[in-house]
Amino acid sequence: MIKPKYNINRRTFISQASCAAIGSTTLFNTLLNLKAMNAAAISNSSTVMSGDYKALVCLTFSGGNDSFNMLIPTESGAYDHYATTRSNLAIESSDILPLNGVDYGLHPEMSDIQTLFNESKLAFISNVGTLIEPVTKTQFYDDTVDVPLGLYSHADQLQQWQTSVPHDRVNIGWGGKVADLVDSMNNNDNISMNVSLNGANIFQRGDNTVEYAIDPYNGSVGILGYNGSNGLNMAKTLATDNMVEASYADAFKQTYVDVIKVSRDAHLEFSDAIDGVAPFTTVTFSDNDLSQSMHMVAKTIAARSTLSFDRQIFFIDLDGFDMHDELLLAHADRMKMVNDAMHEFNLAMEELNTQDCVSTFTMSEFSRTLTSNGNGTDHAWGANVMVMGGGVNGGSIYGTYPTLELDGPAEVGGGVLIPDISTDEYFAELALWFGVNASDLATIFPNIGNFYDSGSGVMPYGFLNL
Repeated sequence: MIKPKYNINRRTFISQASCAAIGSTTLFNTLLNLKAMNAAAISNSSTVMSGDYKALVCLTFSGGNDSFNMLIPTESGAYDHYATTRSNLAIESSDILPLNGVDYGLHPEMSDIQTLFNESKLAFISNVGTLIEPVTKTQFYDDTVDVPLGLYSHADQLQQWQTSVPHDRVNIGWGGKVADLVDSMNNNDNISMNVSLNGANIFQRGDNTVEYAIDPYNGSVGILGYNGSNGLNMAKTLATDNMVEASYADAFKQTYVDVIKVSRDAHLEFSDAIDGVAPFTTVTFSDNDLSQSMHMVAKTIAARSTLSFDRQIFFIDLDGFDMHDELLLAHADRMKMVNDAMHEFNLAMEELNTQDCVSTFTMSEFSRTLTSNGNGTDHAWGANVMVMGGGVNGGSIYGTYPTLELDGPAEVGGGVLIPDISTDEYFAELALWFGVNASDLATIFPNIGNFYDSGSGVMPYGFLNL
């Protein structure tokens, strides 16, 4: 049913991620973030007792996912509107994968997502986008309501999905803010609770938090040759150890070696923990960056006790969605990759018995225009997203799926749809499930009061159980 709203192995430490221990992909980026290391810790906002593990896995589709060819209306009248508007980009009705209990279906390459939805392990949230305040079509045309900066801009909209600050250009992400609030639940001083499979990103950067960057295939990276068995590498190891264990009168030199030391120790700690994870027996992950990223996240979750984590946030970025041409073929390839990776990850979580502890959610800077530009689509606004696991109230579509006819109540020209649900509402529900207090939501999402009463005692939409 549709639910309405209710209240690398040890390769390239220096060249790729020399400061992975505190989340930066280069040493100098880390030094620029030393203010984060020296800042006073923010009080723990969580109401959940230590030992109750939870993780958020952010899966970003960079470029703008054509999400109205991902989740498609199947009722005859609604499908006719879809087919007319989408013209040569419409999926044939006979190819759409039906979903139980709703008049909607999925892209034909998403058969495992179909099963997850039908088994109530996954939900969709429809027509989500960046908003400062609710806006109608008339208000949009009359320019009487503030709208996000840089609408239809990749850079601006991707930043706003990662920060949930659509009225300003900032470089602190909501995942970083959440980590600032709950990090005291963890007992690891070397490795950030925010783990990135795609290097530095805004989403995981907080006032006191930066991401720990790892490689999809090889996990933590380290100093080239460190701990190697041949003579040269043994000499490198000895030289590195001697350098970082020494004391220096020069403050800059001491800071430099302290960063290297923490990085070295974190690399060894993370690598040993991952090496101790037994292979999964119920799933084989596909050999591509997305599936291998999900595999590495699964192994990191399996090592959560060894690494002393009760809360973690993961970031994965799949690019290639800016499909101004050859959309049908290119989008099918991406939907197949997403389908396989999410299915594989769910199997791994079930094997670990952590499926109710982990929420995987998707985002993209915008959806694509409903209208064709000839053989592709252009930048739009409102989009459909997915949430899997984490006690999700699955098998439902939350929010209001818009009519896809041109000149409809949400369509503002060129097949662009005004979002019905703000990113604030979407992300606030994830944050509340993660353990953030409702009273802290306005700190993370400054416009949340325009959409949701944080004192209501209920989730913004109810797609997750508190």
